[in-house]
Amino acid sequence: MRPALPFLLSFTGGYVDTAGFLALGGLFTAHVTGNFVTLGAALAFGTSGIIAKLLALPVFCITIFLLRYLTRRTADERSLRTMLVLKLLFLIAGAAMAIRLGPFSDPDGLPLVVTGMLLVIAMAIQNAAHRIHLSAAPPGTLMTGTTTQIMIDLADLAHGGPADAEKPVKPRLAKMALAVATFALGCGLAALAYVLAGLWCFAFPPLLALVSVTLAFRPPESPAE
Repeated sequence: MRPALPFLLSFTGGYVDTAGFLALGGLFTAHVTGNFVTLGAALAFGTSGIIAKLLALPVFCITIFLLRYLTRRTADERSLRTMLVLKLLFLIAGAAMAIRLGPFSDPDGLPLVVTGMLLVIAMAIQNAAHRIHLSAAPPGTLMTGTTTQIMIDLADLAHGGPADAEKPVKPRLAKMALAVATFALGCGLAALAYVLAGLWCFAFPPLLALVSVTLAFRPPESPAE
């Protein structure tokens, strides 16, 4: 499978999650369980922005369920391409809504909720594609688990052991570190883009998704002989 694709998805996940959080009243579009924390804060302080956070998890779950159900019997290559094209379409729709209807003055208003759910669906599709078709690569958005494994591997290497035991650890460690770095880079770039361009920052993720689709439609690399 195309080696650059998982890391491009990690970068996209960090970018979209940060842009969504900044522009959509603290909504996490990729780390949907984080919305439980911000929902609790909204309830504790009596602030608004509850509806989108309540909807994020069920929308995320239903999207993945339907996607898996409808593509279960589809060949892997075709399924991956279908998922990435769908993600591209939802990112375009989310960007168009954000740019056209924002800035959002009402955190519980329909424009913000619809925009947020379009982006949540896009990130649900990306997470499903990564989990189903790129499972050998580090997760694109689950940075807590990835960072935990990095620290475990570093401790094992520092402790020392048989060379055969260390051999698979080093490549895995390099891949996980790159996944975390690309996700963090996406977060940082999204914050900068939001400061400089406001809601036009959402125009960038569809371009990233288009590159992902292009990579997916390339013929698979032949194994080295």
